[in-house]
Amino acid sequence: VQLQASGGGLVQAGGSLSLSCAASGRTFGSHATGWFRQAPGKEREFVATISWTGGTTYYADSVKGRFTISRDKSKNTVYLQMNSLKPEDTAVYSCAAASGYSIATMRRAYNYWGQGTQVTVSS
Repeated sequence: VQLQASGGGLVQAGGSLSLSCAASGRTFGSHATGWFRQAPGKEREFVATISWTGGTTYYADSVKGRFTISRDKSKNTVYLQMNSLKPEDTAVYSCAAASGYSIATMRRAYNYWGQGTQVTVSS
């Protein structure tokens, strides 16, 4: 699986951004797909995940109610809609796929990673 993340940028606090994660090669059909982020000097942390069916989602407490993960099976793409952004959301966001898992929140479950996309939220 090859993953391509896009959609990052610079936004003011309170604004919105939408990230996309397009897959090529094997489809998402047998993978959980997740978004992670890493801020400077911090560990990579879980943000959100969606099951391969699209019917189950989980979010980190820090983004719950503000971010929405979704998938379009026809396009092999997973999205992360980010609203009410805060300066502490500033990080490099990466998407990943966990083969063999219908849903996964643990980083170690993910064995395919895309390159990151920078999200910067100014105060």
